[in-house]
Amino acid sequence: KNSVKAMEKELATCSLQGKEKAALKTNQIFQMLGGKDLETKVIVVLGKKKSKSILVQKICQDWSNGEFSQFEFVFWFDCKQISLPEKRYSLKDLLLEFFVKPQEGSKEIFEYMLQNPAKVLLVFDGFEELHDHENFPRCLASQSEKDFCSIKELLSGLIQKKILNGCTLLLTARRKDKVYQYVSKVDKTVEIVGFSHQQRELYITKYFEGLPYCDSALKLIKEREYLFSHCYCPVMCRFVCFLCETVLEMGEQSLPSTLTTVFLKFVQQKIITMQTDVTVMQNQDSLATLARIAWYLGEKHQSAMKSDLLPSKEVKEFALKYGLFLPFAFPKHADTGEEEFGSTFSDFVIQNFLGALHLILAEEIKDKSLTKYLSFPSKKKKPFNWLDLMPRFLAGLLFLQDDPYFCSLSNKDVNQSNKKQKTLLKCIRRLQINELCPERLLELLHCIYETESNYLFQHVALRLKPDLSFLGVVLTPPDVHVLHSILKRSTKEFSLDLQNSSIDMQGLKDLVGLRNVTSFRASLSDTVRLWKSLEQTKDYELLRASTEKFVLDPFKAKTMKDISDLSDLVEMQEKMINCVQDGCSSYEISAIKNLRKLEFALGPVCGLQGFLKLVEILAAFPSLQHLDLDALSENGIGDEGAKSLSEVFPTLTSLETLNLSQNKITDVGAEKLATALPSLSSLKTLSLYNNSICDFGAENLAKVLPAMASLRVLDVQYNKITGVGAQQLTDSLRKCPHIKNLVIWNPTIPYGVLEHLQQLDSRISV
Repeated sequence: KNSVKAMEKELATCSLQGKEKAALKTNQIFQMLGGKDLETKVIVVLGKKKSKSILVQKICQDWSNGEFSQFEFVFWFDCKQISLPEKRYSLKDLLLEFFVKPQEGSKEIFEYMLQNPAKVLLVFDGFEELHDHENFPRCLASQSEKDFCSIKELLSGLIQKKILNGCTLLLTARRKDKVYQYVSKVDKTVEIVGFSHQQRELYITKYFEGLPYCDSALKLIKEREYLFSHCYCPVMCRFVCFLCETVLEMGEQSLPSTLTTVFLKFVQQKIITMQTDVTVMQNQDSLATLARIAWYLGEKHQSAMKSDLLPSKEVKEFALKYGLFLPFAFPKHADTGEEEFGSTFSDFVIQNFLGALHLILAEEIKDKSLTKYLSFPSKKKKPFNWLDLMPRFLAGLLFLQDDPYFCSLSNKDVNQSNKKQKTLLKCIRRLQINELCPERLLELLHCIYETESNYLFQHVALRLKPDLSFLGVVLTPPDVHVLHSILKRSTKEFSLDLQNSSIDMQGLKDLVGLRNVTSFRASLSDTVRLWKSLEQTKDYELLRASTEKFVLDPFKAKTMKDISDLSDLVEMQEKMINCVQDGCSSYEISAIKNLRKLEFALGPVCGLQGFLKLVEILAAFPSLQHLDLDALSENGIGDEGAKSLSEVFPTLTSLETLNLSQNKITDVGAEKLATALPSLSSLKTLSLYNNSICDFGAENLAKVLPAMASLRVLDVQYNKITGVGAQQLTDSLRKCPHIKNLVIWNPTIPYGVLEHLQQLDSRISV
């Protein structure tokens, strides 16, 4: 039973690492989906809460205008609306009652969809809104389209292809929600990365276009680099612009410097400047009530509520008046058919802020229990990450108890906040910062940044380990900003691994430009793009420094793009000779010069094509010592690949290990290799394990062994060599005192012959 569970868990995990990434246009989202034609296709869209919903709106709008003609039916469900635990649906009810009810022919339309599932697109927006989605159920084997079940059970049936098999499912989720733990197979993952640096500037310029303070607005926002970095998210960009507009209208000349102070100012301005007929005390009480509701809903992974959750009409009116709530319609009641109305928080970030405010104001939340609501303290504790910005606001608010804005929102005892602040300080001081995983470290850095505490900045900076890896961790512009802020305060030297982190070019430039970042790894395409940009802007100093810091060794090529990027790097080397202003015509990119190990693992489909392209640039790596073509998926370069490689042997003067195992090389390829092998003057280990080499190939290898003075190990086991070929290799071995080991076992060599040969020479391994 346990082994079955373990297997299910393994099958239900989809990793984004190792996948080839490419920029997509909206009309390409449904192209080139893998799997069988008649099976359900699953697309996952990862992004910020509003960003992914905007993309879904665009897809629906484009479909209504004639795009995506492969779909005759498109259904868009907001998981927040359909995930009430007491609600039960059949597939027909969900599609034709809840979403849109046809005037006539419901039965015929539903039957048509069942017979033509490939023409149906189902969009479930906000996977994280499903109640308690950690306990995602396995659907029943007998589940059908007519059964009534919860939305989780229905969605599980769709994902597991028990219901409407052949349709296309599009699931959206926030980046940190591990939706692929609950999906057995993902056909495509689309990641919304947000605005680039230039797009942020364009959005802000357009927002203030025609206003008298248009120029000063962009300058004001860019002066607060942390706020500007958050503008990569369209919703946050609009919010920052709104706040900037308010500040400029009031005649102020600067923006707050952290998210906490920004939202504190936003809430304070809304409530103080707009109050007319209510007292400050009533405002404070209403705000505390909303904060409690924000926290209560957040614990349940919800942001919408029915009206009966609100304690009074006054609180609802307060929230709607000041833009903290929006009206919200729930699904129609099964018995009465009437729609139920409630409210939802106007913005997910507002709910995060109010949730943190509740933890500060609530007397029942004791200071000692506060740390369990932070994301970074312990490896053992499961992080509370549905309200993922809440820990940052919590840390920021704890250091603002003397702030006049904060005091205007609360009538609570300041001493209570002081105790909670001391608890946070104590928690951070106890942390083993150098043992935190990348995600927890980033969360800690964000929390520290929100406190604006020089003591905490210095405390963390001194305790960072010198080798920081963010391999496979998505680094957003705000992540890069807080990391940059901490690193530049440290006196240590750092090595950064930024591979597969989706870091933007500006972020990469900022980090590698730090004097105490002495080396870094990043994706080749991102690095080359940065260097080309520096070349165009004539920033030769940073260009030179970044090329010296870049580390490539060891390099593993898994896709054709990896090979293409490596070729671009070599091409960049040639261009840089002309642009680096040092008068040295033999300037080399350190990463090219120092590459010692290169692994090739493209697999059988692209193996030969990719390898032929790789061979063209191998001579550019003068220090290459280890070339490994042995991959689990078998590259299959064959005789053509072996011939192509043999032609560049004379240029590989440093090569010590050559692994050509499992590549479908026959006698033809072995002959080509043997002819050129003596030119590998440094070769110590040669592996031809598990190919298709016969006696003729063995004979050619035997002839050249005496000429390979540096060779120490030869592995030709699991080929098709018989006793004849084995004898030839043994005879040659007598002339090669430098060789220490010959691995020769082959199923085609009689055991008695092998035993005899081993007695003749103990260097033979079987």
